Amino acid sequence: MEAALHIGIIGLDTSHVTAFTKLLNDPSDVNHVPGGRVIAAYPGGSADFPLSIDRVGCFTQELREQYGVSIMETPEAVAESVDALLLESADGRVHLEQFRAIAPYGKPVFIDKPLALSSRKAYEIAELAQQYDIPVMSTSALRYSEGLVNALAKADGAITGADVFGPMHLEPTQPGYYWYGIHTAELLYRAMGAGCREVAVAANDDFDVITGVWQDGRIGTIRGSRRLGQSFGATLHTGEGPRLVDVSKDGRPFYASLLVEVMKLFRTGEPGIPLTETLEIIRFLEAANESRATGLRVKV
Repeated sequence: MEAALHIGIIGLDTSHVTAFTKLLNDPSDVNHVPGGRVIAAYPGGSADFPLSIDRVGCFTQELREQYGVSIMETPEAVAESVDALLLESADGRVHLEQFRAIAPYGKPVFIDKPLALSSRKAYEIAELAQQYDIPVMSTSALRYSEGLVNALAKADGAITGADVFGPMHLEPTQPGYYWYGIHTAELLYRAMGAGCREVAVAANDDFDVITGVWQDGRIGTIRGSRRLGQSFGATLHTGEGPRLVDVSKDGRPFYASLLVEVMKLFRTGEPGIPLTETLEIIRFLEAANESRATGLRVKV
């Protein structure tokens, strides 16, 4: 058997870090993902973002006390001591800065969604990854929903369009759709693939509808809601008719399914999602933000 990889985490301000650490470090967990162990972490946290700074303390304590993770003072110290890295900071504004700090160590990196909060910064991350020859992957866990994966397999690639839906909460420090829109955008791109040509948005206080037109003429939509009780899902349009996917009915947690793919990245150096597709998703959200503000169609 291969030796377990030593894994480090950058940013302890999201529940993802405790979920990932439990799945990796606790063999008794029913959804345990083998092959690696979290051994070191850097807390981080953004002082002007309550959903970051107000949570970093409790998650840091849990990793230290429950899982024996060494808490370090810099991202560089973590990168030096591990084989692979999970960049988990909830605040997408800091991803480029933190990736710039760890990239010279040449370790494979998973960057939790979103990759960045602008296409300019996303491309800077991609350029650094190329410069240091680092495999990088970034996505929402929803991309690996069992229900979605199974429905797409049955459709055998014949997707003529998709209408996805989910919560669309907004946060002042995370521009427009970068906070929660990334989840539905990932669902849409998992179904449709890359190649969106233009985006148009209709929005009010409660709802947003993002319409994307692909280069081949297919149309995909995102319907986001700020009302309580909205779940994630999609209607996939195929040659055999529409298929509804309710990802809340999945038996396996999204995080576990994602972590299996992340471990493949760490072992093989091959990301399951081309970075070019992730860059397009960031640009898609950027174009949607522009359309929301102007009411105009925006080229991707």
